[in-house]
Amino acid sequence: MDTLIYLDNAATTKVKGEVLEAMLPYFTENYGNPSAIYTFAGQGKKAVDLARKQAAELIGAKPEEIYFTAGGSESDNWALKAAAEAYKEKGKHIITSKIEHHAILHTCGYLEKQGFEITYLNVDSQGKVSLEELREAIRPDTILISVMMANNEIGTLQDVAEIGKIAREAGVLFHTDAVQACGHIPVDVEEMNVDMLSASGHKFYGPKGVGVLYIKKGVKIRSFIHGGAQERNRRAGTLNVPGIVGFGKAAELAGESMVRDMEKVTALREHLIQRVLSEIPYSRLNGHKTDRLPGNASFCFRFIEGESMLILLDQLGVCASSGSACTSGALDPSHVLLALGLPHEIAHGSLRLTLSEDTKMEEIDFVVDELKKIIGRLRDMSPLYEDFVKKAGRPNFCDRLEEYYVQ
Repeated sequence: MDTLIYLDNAATTKVKGEVLEAMLPYFTENYGNPSAIYTFAGQGKKAVDLARKQAAELIGAKPEEIYFTAGGSESDNWALKAAAEAYKEKGKHIITSKIEHHAILHTCGYLEKQGFEITYLNVDSQGKVSLEELREAIRPDTILISVMMANNEIGTLQDVAEIGKIAREAGVLFHTDAVQACGHIPVDVEEMNVDMLSASGHKFYGPKGVGVLYIKKGVKIRSFIHGGAQERNRRAGTLNVPGIVGFGKAAELAGESMVRDMEKVTALREHLIQRVLSEIPYSRLNGHKTDRLPGNASFCFRFIEGESMLILLDQLGVCASSGSACTSGALDPSHVLLALGLPHEIAHGSLRLTLSEDTKMEEIDFVVDELKKIIGRLRDMSPLYEDFVKKAGRPNFCDRLEEYYVQ
């Protein structure tokens, strides 16, 4: 194909035309600061109020429970650091999982240096947190549980409603990083027993640099940025009106088309998974087979380095990744894949393809056809694969591989 094939929508999505159109007037015509008191500034304030309502409707919240931020990482930092500060007199124990985004894990590392104790929950081979392990981890001094709704690398969905129920019964705050989930699957903070939730606009066809933190009414969370009265005295700084408007419009559009988009993208994903697993030997699907994001397909390939695959796909105009965009360039294998129990040599051969509503079936077929050639080419150059082929006839040689791969 001569055109770009973009299959890295978990990293970011393009801004929809309707979203950009809604944003443009607030760069030029209605550029007033919404915190000002004169009439001209009122246009921006009305636009922000509408966006707050649109964002709230997407997740089943009230507008006054929505706080705009600069993105998912800020929202995650705010939720953890502010909760830790506000509830430290009750205790200094926080629970999270081993497969969280680094915005959570690195913040937990920071809090550990401040004297907090973090319990990192294991996950099973498909990326699911054990509810029983969670129950056993809760202590009298536990103040917060933070478990992501959907994993950014392998797409696995957690049992968020059950986790929230466990947290609520124990009197513990529950935060979920829903950056990958919001706008793609139904989210209802009330039904899911969520106290705080992070989301980011650029993950569902909105602009970069704007996100939200949902804070349930009654949750005592301190201010995160000081210096002004914006966001009801909880986050200082001049509001990013164009970005906020874009977030709101993207949220509105997502709510209108979600069911249709889920059906379409899931069908494309299943076609992709079926072709890869049936046509490429020693391939493995990462994550839960069914409880996964509609557009996420994550694989591991034996005897292949993920970086080599990405370079060769890029030469064909295919945008893909080997995991989180936030760890691009890292030499170590994904912490998520290692948490699943995969050996380093398998985790190194990972490929994440994430689809959108604009992805076409012919693009999927083209990528699989080319991927077969790429993997064949790379394996032909691999001394490990050559040695494997020589030894493959030995009894029991492939038993261990069967744990991980379709042969």
